[in-house]
Amino acid sequence: MATLIHTLADHSDDVNYCAFSSSCLATCSLDKTIRVYSLSNFTELPYSPLEGHTYAVHCCCFSPSGRVLASCSTDGTTALWDSRDGRRLAVLQQPGASPVRVCRFSPEPSYLLAGAADGSVVLWNVQSLKLYRSGKVKDGSLMSCAFSPNGNFFVTGSSSGDLTIWDDKMRCLYNEKAHDLGVTCCDISSHPVSDSENGFKYFQMASCGQDNQIKLWLILFTDFLGVQLKYKCTLNGHSAPVLACAFSCDGQMIVSGSVDKCVIIYETSTGNTLHTLSQHTRYVTTCAFAPHSPLLATGSMDKTVHIWQLDLKQPCAGDTVENESKVAVEDWSEDDVSAWLCAQDLSDFVGLFKMNNIDGKELLNLTKENLANELKIESLGLRSKVLQKIEELRMTTTSVSVPDEFLCPITRELMKDPVIATDGYSYEREAMENWISNRRSSPMTNLPLHSLMLTPNRTLKMAIRRWLETQQK
Repeated sequence: MATLIHTLADHSDDVNYCAFSSSCLATCSLDKTIRVYSLSNFTELPYSPLEGHTYAVHCCCFSPSGRVLASCSTDGTTALWDSRDGRRLAVLQQPGASPVRVCRFSPEPSYLLAGAADGSVVLWNVQSLKLYRSGKVKDGSLMSCAFSPNGNFFVTGSSSGDLTIWDDKMRCLYNEKAHDLGVTCCDISSHPVSDSENGFKYFQMASCGQDNQIKLWLILFTDFLGVQLKYKCTLNGHSAPVLACAFSCDGQMIVSGSVDKCVIIYETSTGNTLHTLSQHTRYVTTCAFAPHSPLLATGSMDKTVHIWQLDLKQPCAGDTVENESKVAVEDWSEDDVSAWLCAQDLSDFVGLFKMNNIDGKELLNLTKENLANELKIESLGLRSKVLQKIEELRMTTTSVSVPDEFLCPITRELMKDPVIATDGYSYEREAMENWISNRRSSPMTNLPLHSLMLTPNRTLKMAIRRWLETQQK
């Protein structure tokens, strides 16, 4: 399932963090540098390494467009870099000059979050480069943060073990003691999930800590209950503190890295271990999935970054094509188009399409005349190849994606005979019967089922039937 395809060994000290854009991988280190690599061949970009921090660089991240790279350091600053040419755009000084441990862009690239060792949390306005809001965790140093997919809230984790939910005005909405010995990392899945029974929408979050555990949580928002953080289950497997965790782009996998030198990939829905990777020779400090390609990067105190190729054809990884179709092509950014070109073996056109600001909407409207007259693609064969790929994309976008709540969590297929199990979730009857014939745990929470009774979900079955009827009109 996971094959080691490349190792980066350019840093001269511990690797602290790695982050993907659609076309690049950035890594940072105790050696005070940030290095940037092309995903097409894993060569270091001409302007790399980025130098300017005077102490260790703890974290780095790309803006949603991929055009800006942020890095933060023990020197008390967060730096912004142009990822196209490596120019340093700004240096943001943390209030109090405390070492900055983590930085993260909001999904809409208006704000940059920076968290520090003194517990301070700062939201910077990226356009004005001014401080927008600031706050402070209740106790301890700020160790991790993650934005919700819609950007309406973010979560921070502290060395005291607290997870805190904040809104975009920096108001504390909820606080929970999550890991006794301290939170080391947290991540929120980019795919919100609907609860067909109650009509709620929840966000899946993972956290890990010094207690050797990875915990899965559900963040619920309701008009009458406000914000709730519900514990879902614990993923075991590591024998030492877990330093990093991350969801895959489709939310179906979670990866973790630990002091035990191992990387473990789990299936989100079941909590089952899919693969254990043990090629690093020292603590694994960071791990990240690429957003639009089956790649995983893991970094370590052994000064290396391993690049892994994932076989997404395995049943355990899920049928990602259906899930990815939920992201409307017309909403693609220019970087999403670039990633699509690379996936279609059309990477030679990435620069041309970016130069002409081709986003998803522009891509779907391209004609052979546009390709010839405006993009100046002279070869008839190449124009035909590009047009054929665009036509295939148009055909996939015309099919309506199935609402997530109508899909069986086990098979990820439209349910025909949905039943409710005692864990409160709905499944396709045959899939759930096969599941409980081999085990007595919930496919969604991995917790024991108190009863194997399955109750027909007639309301959901009727809703699916009505939805199907609308698709046939």
